[in-house]
Amino acid sequence: MSVRKTAMVLYRCCWLAFVALMLCDAFAEPLVPYGVVFVPAAAAILIGFLMGRRGRAALARDRPAVEVGPPVTGRWVALNSPADKVPSHGTHGYGQSHAIDIVAEPEEGSRPPFRWLWPVARPNRDFPAFDAPLVAVADGTVVHASDRQRDHLSRNSGPALAYLMVLESSLRDMAGARRIVGNHVVLDLGDGVHAAYAHIRRGSLQVKAGDTVREGQVLARCGNSGNSTEPHVHFQLMDHPDLDVARGIPFTWRGVGVPGNGEPFVVEETVGID
Repeated sequence: MSVRKTAMVLYRCCWLAFVALMLCDAFAEPLVPYGVVFVPAAAAILIGFLMGRRGRAALARDRPAVEVGPPVTGRWVALNSPADKVPSHGTHGYGQSHAIDIVAEPEEGSRPPFRWLWPVARPNRDFPAFDAPLVAVADGTVVHASDRQRDHLSRNSGPALAYLMVLESSLRDMAGARRIVGNHVVLDLGDGVHAAYAHIRRGSLQVKAGDTVREGQVLARCGNSGNSTEPHVHFQLMDHPDLDVARGIPFTWRGVGVPGNGEPFVVEETVGID
């Protein structure tokens, strides 16, 4: 097991220990003195800080952007883009330094807007991105493919977003990378480059580990599984197939580039896409 993998496992174990000690202190006889309860949390924060420093150091040695095809077709809008800041999602963890989120918006205003109070949650069918095909960005081999986690309701309201940020995302982080990214596919594109697609729709996979895929081939469908506010595509390139140890790699989409936050872009469907 690599040092980075060991650190991530220890990070999650520290948070789990902290939660267990807090619950024991609240509902049963304390196992340790009160101040000791916070030692695992402090250790987890320290590990996270050190891992972040390693991520920033790796960023300083960034490799050039890798050009691949877009993972979708149609009209989409970019969110949390590396064109605006790096790390794009506020963390180097899980290979997300240069990750991007995109939401389908076939026409301007066709996607349900964020609401501060009501409705608290929406069904996935309200969002144009849901069930949109996800295609291979290059020829490659499927390293990992999973689609058994459920697609939850949207979190695009004030109360739902607060629940996601304060409780749900923390619990998912403690449960590991697969609970953060939800259903996902990882492709080996060669030359130490891997492509990851997160938040895939449950039961939509059209490939399995070991399959060889061609650029433009449909892999799965867009969903709302994992740590997600609404149906959308989370895409990233990284240097390792294991999200716990992966570091992000800059990308550029052929014919599109790297769209900035709020920037719409259109990808024409090509012949041969299923």
